[in-house]
Amino acid sequence: MAALIKLFYLLAAVLFILGLKRLSSPATARSGNAIASIGMLIAIVATLIFQDILSWPMIIAGVIVGSLIGAIFARTVTMTAMPQMVALLNGFGGGASAVVAGAEFVRFLNTGSDLPLSVNITIQLSVLIGAVTFSGSLIAFGKLQELVSGRAITYPLQKTLNTILLIGMIALVVWLVIQPENPTWFGVLVGLALLLGVLSVVPIGGADMPVVISLLNSYSGIAAAMTGFVINNEGLIISGALVGASGLILTNIMCKGMNRSLANVLFGAFGSVVQDTAALPGAPVGDRPVRQVTHEDAATMLAYARHVVVAPGYGMAVAQAQHEVRTLTELLEKRGVDVKYAIHPVAGRMPGHMNVLLAEANVPYDELYDMDQINPEFERTDVVLVIGANDVVNPAARHDTASPIYGMPILDVDKAQNVIVLKRSMRPGFAGISNELFYDERTHMLFGDAKDSVKKLVAAVKEAA
Repeated sequence: MAALIKLFYLLAAVLFILGLKRLSSPATARSGNAIASIGMLIAIVATLIFQDILSWPMIIAGVIVGSLIGAIFARTVTMTAMPQMVALLNGFGGGASAVVAGAEFVRFLNTGSDLPLSVNITIQLSVLIGAVTFSGSLIAFGKLQELVSGRAITYPLQKTLNTILLIGMIALVVWLVIQPENPTWFGVLVGLALLLGVLSVVPIGGADMPVVISLLNSYSGIAAAMTGFVINNEGLIISGALVGASGLILTNIMCKGMNRSLANVLFGAFGSVVQDTAALPGAPVGDRPVRQVTHEDAATMLAYARHVVVAPGYGMAVAQAQHEVRTLTELLEKRGVDVKYAIHPVAGRMPGHMNVLLAEANVPYDELYDMDQINPEFERTDVVLVIGANDVVNPAARHDTASPIYGMPILDVDKAQNVIVLKRSMRPGFAGISNELFYDERTHMLFGDAKDSVKKLVAAVKEAA
């Protein structure tokens, strides 16, 4: 029986790896997700059948309730709210790992049996990492859902307090490893870990949420792997290690996409200060006027262009304009216009946010180009349509050493012949700084809700001769 369950875990691990491999491309991501899900189902079923964990009525009740909640979320959560959903699921994963490890600790205390050193260490680490992930993910969810300010919230001695908390928790872990018969101190460790999770994410601004989400995802995987060692479950160890490793790799990719270190993301309070820029549509900042354009004129520019690039951002997600954007590009393609989509690695609020939204609108995968692929194309582009993107198209990142985004790789949309920016107002993005692109002589501002604006562009393109 032991050999049989290990065989099922091995099969699940192979499916996990194949699933992750296929997730690396938008064209195969859906099948990759399905393959990985089948692997997880095999691991769960094998665990429940071959190991005496719970009674069958409890197992069936859990499957029904969990499946019902998952189905409701899958059907009701909009694509624009997917980052919040991912943050919440990360928190649930970390919290579940902490609860399982904590239950094992309590079981050892209640039975009075000796707690092996290796098991005790992994219990404490699983609880620590899992609790930090749980509370930190809830704060990330609150920021994304705008229940908590999306700006970086700083306070006096912030780094000092977090350092003291971390040192204190490490000391508690050591103490509980030496003297495990201390349920009170174990509770203190849980409380401090929950507090550290909150204090660690609160000072991080909305612009860095893609990095935070991928990092918390990694934390949840590490906590799961630790719990796998606690309960001697190879399937949990393998799946947790894969999630932890892939999350760290993705975090590194996100940091490179912003040309910032992970330490700067976690402790830099990026986006805590907002520049005093005009909020009203078309209102100039100081003596810097902007050029506005009508829907008809913008449609004419698009209809008679040869090469058009669409640069989407979080504004498109908020307006849920992806379907209208797809309709517009289809019209342009019928007129012989070459249309491409420029995808910045940190556009939106989670890794791959724009890819997910555009895939929902059935945008062909071969029209999606990442930043390195599309940047050489901009000099030969007639019109770039920027929809809700802000910091990822700000030329200040290339030359303004005083700018907080200095050095961040951006989409070089300002090198195109013409730029049309769809935006509600002149408010800054998550970085809290003014965008030089808006004042460029080749930039035309089209103010209003992105979805409504694109609908009007579609109508005007249809009327173009």
